[in-house]
Amino acid sequence: MSVSEIFWLFFILVTLQPALKQRLLDASRARMIASIERQRGSRVILLVHRQETMSLLGFPLMRFIDIQDSEAVLRALDLTDPAIPIDLVLHTPGGLALAASQIARAIHRRPGKVTVFVPHYAMSGGTLIALAADAIVMSPHAVLGPVDPQIGTNSAASILTVVRDKPIQEIDDQTLIWADQARKALEQIRELVRELSAADRDTETGRRLVELLSEGHFTHDYPITAGVARDLGLPVSEDMPPDFMRLMGLYPQPTRQRPAVEFIPSPYRKADER
Repeated sequence: MSVSEIFWLFFILVTLQPALKQRLLDASRARMIASIERQRGSRVILLVHRQETMSLLGFPLMRFIDIQDSEAVLRALDLTDPAIPIDLVLHTPGGLALAASQIARAIHRRPGKVTVFVPHYAMSGGTLIALAADAIVMSPHAVLGPVDPQIGTNSAASILTVVRDKPIQEIDDQTLIWADQARKALEQIRELVRELSAADRDTETGRRLVELLSEGHFTHDYPITAGVARDLGLPVSEDMPPDFMRLMGLYPQPTRQRPAVEFIPSPYRKADER
């Protein structure tokens, strides 16, 4: 075999390696999802926003809940008998309110039980979806987040604070337009949280849930732990099945030149537990 033939063979192998690696990863995911479904008698749906990249020419991209996601989830629900339980795994920073609310309403109206699993985080629109579930399972360190609307890059509640605290003659037209949008957005999200929430809207706990999640009392990235979520009246447990955590391991973050976190990937146990 000549040097040029060896070079081209090497080039072809390097070119195909990322695609082959992705195929193997996809197959591993499918096997584990099918195994969990058999064990639990459920349909497993994952909404995971990590962007895998090809090691040759790929670039990581920020991902969030969009219309394609809502279409895919709604199709999965459509293909599932209403009596079959749904296990929805969420790992997302949030995204479009329209897409998240479509998924949340579809879950809320579903006759069969829907359980949301949050291995790490489900912020903003992810929390909105979780509110619609019959049960929320979070790992001990997982977090949810506030669902207060954002106008551009600003909190709707903060825009209204400016209008409230500043003389109107000192406020420019653009800010007044944003304030009008902010008022509408806040009322819309309040109504949606009231509609979706398992907490009784007419109780003090229900009113507090709506207020704290939707009205800008926290920053938009504030981490709501399982304990805080339970205090707010949400049906949260921390009994995360190990298989769901293992499944998340099949959704790796983008490859970088050097990982920020390194460890030997094997379980360590005390000597008397081995």
